[in-house]
Amino acid sequence: MGHSVRGATRGAGARILGTLLLGALLLSGCVAEPAPQTDAPAASERPSVPGRVPSPVLDATTARPGTPLTVIADADPVRNAIAASAALYSESRLVVTASVGDLAAQLLASSAAVALGVPLLLTPTPDATAAAAALEDELGRLGASHLLKVGGDPAARHVGTDAAGREEFHVVASPDAVVAILPRELAAEAVTADAVTADGALAAVAKLKPGTPLLLGLAAGADPMPTTMPTTTPTTTPTTTPTAPAAAATDRPPVTLPRVRRSVPRTGVLVLAVNDPAQLAGAATARAAGVDVLPVPADHPNPQASAALVTALGAARPSAVLALGAAFAGEERLAWKVRAAATGVQLPGGGQVLFPASLLVALYGTPGTSALGVLGEQELPAAIIRARSTASQYAEHTERTVVPMMEIIATVAAGAEGADGNYSNELSADRLRPWVEAAGKAGMYVVLDLQPGRTDFLTQAKRYESLLVLPHVGLALDPEWRLGKTQRHLEQIGSVDAAELNTVITWLADLTSTHALPQKLVVLHQFSLKMIRNRASLDTSLPELALLLHVDGLGGQPAKQATWRALRAGAPAGIFWGWKNFIDEDQPMLTPAQTMAQVAPSPDLITYQ
Repeated sequence: MGHSVRGATRGAGARILGTLLLGALLLSGCVAEPAPQTDAPAASERPSVPGRVPSPVLDATTARPGTPLTVIADADPVRNAIAASAALYSESRLVVTASVGDLAAQLLASSAAVALGVPLLLTPTPDATAAAAALEDELGRLGASHLLKVGGDPAARHVGTDAAGREEFHVVASPDAVVAILPRELAAEAVTADAVTADGALAAVAKLKPGTPLLLGLAAGADPMPTTMPTTTPTTTPTTTPTAPAAAATDRPPVTLPRVRRSVPRTGVLVLAVNDPAQLAGAATARAAGVDVLPVPADHPNPQASAALVTALGAARPSAVLALGAAFAGEERLAWKVRAAATGVQLPGGGQVLFPASLLVALYGTPGTSALGVLGEQELPAAIIRARSTASQYAEHTERTVVPMMEIIATVAAGAEGADGNYSNELSADRLRPWVEAAGKAGMYVVLDLQPGRTDFLTQAKRYESLLVLPHVGLALDPEWRLGKTQRHLEQIGSVDAAELNTVITWLADLTSTHALPQKLVVLHQFSLKMIRNRASLDTSLPELALLLHVDGLGGQPAKQATWRALRAGAPAGIFWGWKNFIDEDQPMLTPAQTMAQVAPSPDLITYQ
């Protein structure tokens, strides 16, 4: 992306801006580690240049966040930048600043901060007195003695001390200010990046490398004001077009940026930054500290939703994560989401969130018997082939990723009470494991179906915990086969209260969080409103689970469609939906094209029995 700019081969503005940062780096002597340079004299031993002000050596020391997850989600970019600095630096005698309202200046300031290895903070608007006080507090905590101010009125070329006694260096996007600060004897050479848009600004900052002066500029015609910035007038007017260099000041001795001695770049830390220009300063501070930055979508900042983010987090395996951006404030259970994504485990279909990205297409039944569904009509290898073939027929009818699935009946409703008296035959987890593991290796999702008889769903679910801790395994609860204490199967349709279902939902969500697993599917079978009592109280609030109501009535299509509409009416918010095609009982069974066209809205799960 970058290219070299030398001498007069490019425009004066790029050449002189390049001179600024390269000159700053050459004089600051930025290094990745604090080891002394044996081939260079100490600051006190350097040959003096007549009329030159001696430059001190300034320390910049990175810090480690105090918790595995630090959420920095203030709506004010000034405070977010301060929080990022507080999390990643314990000291920095040199600090770079830019106006909160000047995107062009923030891009150049980001380049400077990362190259120098120091934090970037934002100066607030004049009316933001509380933010200004917070900025002063952070500068005091850092022990800042020198400031490099980027952006502002082109007339502000002064280099001197501020009210707090800090040495100030003013740099604006105009050649005269650059000439006023650079040593005359340095050769002009720098590396510039292609101009970036506001939408690409954060990604560009995330690619900056500590110790490398890569200059970022705002693309011509781009809005210099970040879209999420406060609407109040900024303290300065952004300047994006260089003017002709003014004569260098002659009433003061030449000065240069001090040398920065920084600590080893911080490892084991990662920043997730909302892709928003408001987070440039925090992202730049992270890169200056040697911390990788991963942009996440502003409208959906869940790192699990992107296969690429899950891969990147899994490769980094961070022990501490900073979530940077106001959008993270509304992201529920973020700690679990980050821990799960950091495992790098992908669900079949990619990412760690099931819907709406995926369409699941399942074969239903029990291994070893054809009487309970099509899944058991063949041995395991053939079942995998059949499931894949069935799912593939939907690919041309949807833009979603089609994922083949097995719904395995793990506990089978029985006509006799059995030794435990619960009218349910439980298959062992060991017997099901070969099917579950083979399906996972084949890129398929698995759901274990429970028909509990006279026992409760949670008791049976716990029998299969060793399978449910696998990332590609979910759970199905079938109230048709949930009996009362005196009931028998086929004498009535079973039912369950939502309170009992919620105990399973809570338990499975806790299991998912404890083991840092991807989101799990919970299927609730229903073809009659009476099957789930108090359905409105179902807990759909837990992001660890995707709760799906599976409408599994059979018969003629008009009756099936009526059932679909009746069950959808008044359903709790946050529910996903499933449809069942009965190969022998439906009159007629819908084709894949008909299923996608006639079942509205399109289901998230389609099962074949």
